Amino acid sequence: MFPADNYWHADIRGLPVDAHSAQWLAAMGAGSHNLHPDFGPSYGEQPVPYGIPVTVVPAGHPRVSVVFDYADESDKLPYPLGTDTLIEGGANADGDRHAIVVTADTCELFETWDTHSSASGWTAGSGAHWSLTSDALRPDGWTSADAAGLPILPGLLRWDEVAAGHVNHAIRFTTNLTDATHRWPARHDASSHHDGSLPPMGARFRLKASFDISKYSPQTQVVLRAMQTYGLVLADNGSPWYFQGTADNAWPDTVISQLKTIPASAFEAVDTSGLRISPGSGAAR
Repeated sequence: MFPADNYWHADIRGLPVDAHSAQWLAAMGAGSHNLHPDFGPSYGEQPVPYGIPVTVVPAGHPRVSVVFDYADESDKLPYPLGTDTLIEGGANADGDRHAIVVTADTCELFETWDTHSSASGWTAGSGAHWSLTSDALRPDGWTSADAAGLPILPGLLRWDEVAAGHVNHAIRFTTNLTDATHRWPARHDASSHHDGSLPPMGARFRLKASFDISKYSPQTQVVLRAMQTYGLVLADNGSPWYFQGTADNAWPDTVISQLKTIPASAFEAVDTSGLRISPGSGAAR
C-alpha cells in the first residue's frame, strides 16, 4: 500500500505539536465530540455494510472510459470498472458513491467519486489513478475522489489488519469546517473560508501518548495504537471526527462501540513539515 517510506506510514510519535493545535481542535468541536467510526454492519439500514468497499480485479480486467464532471483535474485513462465494481452504499445509494479499484497484476489504484453506470457508459464527479509502488503525488491543485487530492485507500481502516494485530498507516477522517489551504502531501482544498483557526486539508492529528488504552479490547487497542503512532489525516469535508474504514460485516460490535467513546479532546495536531523531502513526492523522512 505505497512504499514503506510513504507519508501514510510515517511514525509521528516524535513530531512536535503544531502551533495551531488548540485553535483547530476548538474549531472542530473537540471538547464536545467523540470519534465516530464511519463503517461497520448496517443492520438492515442499507443493503451493504457502512464504509467504503474495495474491489480487487484480476489481470486482463476490461477497462472503460469515464466521463468526469471535473475533467480538468481527473486522470484521463481507461478505468477497470464493470458489473463487479463495488459502490459505497450499494448500487442504488445516494451520497458520495466512491469506487475504489485495485489491479492485482499491476498494483494500480483507481478511485472515483459520485460513480454511476448507465446504458450510455460510466460517469463520475472526479477520478484519480496511482501506482501503489510509487511515492508520486498528483499535481498540486488537483482534487481526487477526496477533497484533499489524496488517495482514499491507504487511509481506510481494514478489519483484516486489525484482526492481525497491527495497523501500519494513518487513518482518513473528516470535519465540517476547513480552511481554504492544504498541507503537503494534500494537493487540494475545498473551502470558502480563509481562516487560520480552521484546519487545512492534510492536517494530521495524533492520539496523545498519555491516553490510557489499556481498558479497551485487544482489537480496539490495535486501532488506538495506530492513532498514537500514525495518527489521523484530514482528507475531506464531512461530519466532525468521522473516520473511515472498509465496508465489512466482520467489524465487531465491541470495537465499533468502544471507538465511539474516544474523546476528540484526546488528540493533538502535529507539525509534519519535517517529514517532507520533496514537494512532489509522498516520501517522508
